Amino acid sequence: MLSEPTYLPARMVAPTIEAHFSKHLLAASSLDNENLATAPDTNIIEAVIDIAFWASLRREEGHSPTVSLALLQPHQSDQPLIFGEKLRLTPQNLIKLAPAVEQPGIHLGVWPEGDDLFIWGTTHSIPAICFVLEVVEPGLLVIKHRRVGGFGKFVNIAVLQGDQIKILDEVTMGIADCPSLLSSLENMPLPQSIGESFNVLVQLASSMRKHKRGGLVLIVPQESSNWQPSIVQPIKYPVTPAYSAISELMALRNLQKDRLEWREDLLEAIDLIGGFTAVDGATIITKQYDLLAFGVKVGRPENSAPVGQIIFTEPIAEGKAIKMHPAQSGGTRHLAAAQFVSDQHDAVALVASQDGQFTVFAWSEQLNMVHAHRIDVLLL
Repeated sequence: MLSEPTYLPARMVAPTIEAHFSKHLLAASSLDNENLATAPDTNIIEAVIDIAFWASLRREEGHSPTVSLALLQPHQSDQPLIFGEKLRLTPQNLIKLAPAVEQPGIHLGVWPEGDDLFIWGTTHSIPAICFVLEVVEPGLLVIKHRRVGGFGKFVNIAVLQGDQIKILDEVTMGIADCPSLLSSLENMPLPQSIGESFNVLVQLASSMRKHKRGGLVLIVPQESSNWQPSIVQPIKYPVTPAYSAISELMALRNLQKDRLEWREDLLEAIDLIGGFTAVDGATIITKQYDLLAFGVKVGRPENSAPVGQIIFTEPIAEGKAIKMHPAQSGGTRHLAAAQFVSDQHDAVALVASQDGQFTVFAWSEQLNMVHAHRIDVLLL
């Protein structure tokens, strides 16, 4: 018997999440040869969130659980691992099973039976637009789903942290009513909407967050050296010739017969660059993803004014833009990114903080100032 949820945000957010899945599953129903999930109802969503939240606050042998739950039946996945006896979905069962499913890409399969929810086993394979709840850390839950087409990072729908609820808006980025800000977003490497192609820089952002050391990536035009006055010379770690594996692989994306091998090669190349972002200083790549240098120090050119104000946004439904000093958005990397973009209007900067925050900086021509857009809620 499903118990009454005692985690209030579960009840508050469930109808919105149900509406999201109903909308996107209906839109995808006309696609051929696509394995689609079953839309979850509000009561099931409430119960899963409630149980996962209370499980996240418990510890087993000194460890907090990190676990991913997927709402699907065994026949909706490929080669599922099915338990001999189903287990009720309870906080106790979750913390007991969590150590076995901590590796990325493994989900505990959950499905209702009668008036209760059961864990039937584990799976690596889930259908498109399948409800997934990930317990990231104590009190932090992310609700997401697999993209149509199956490749690339899952689409985040909502982030719940304690009593905070963030409903994400990946399409309009929460600022649909502000055309001047939307135009500056066009210059930013942001997650693409459901069903669209692989986004290299979003995968690079995820790779940067993995090493948890923080990092700064400066993205500059391919055939230009105008950015060099904003860099302290000489560059300690130049890459000669430029590492161009990503751009070469992207040029082959429509020619490769073995798509899986191509994707694996591309991820390896992205992770290689992501690793260099852990080195102190900035990593410089071109807009075609060629690596030019790493460990670079950002400076301020002569006759350049220090940045006094930026505009800050997040991709949250009904979000509001805020003007602030760049130091309020983060530490020295954020200041360096804001200054670089202020001096180099055709550049973009990505900043990963050690605490997991991730911000994209670009120049807004309409507002004549730096636009900082924090997207870590899309990357969890």
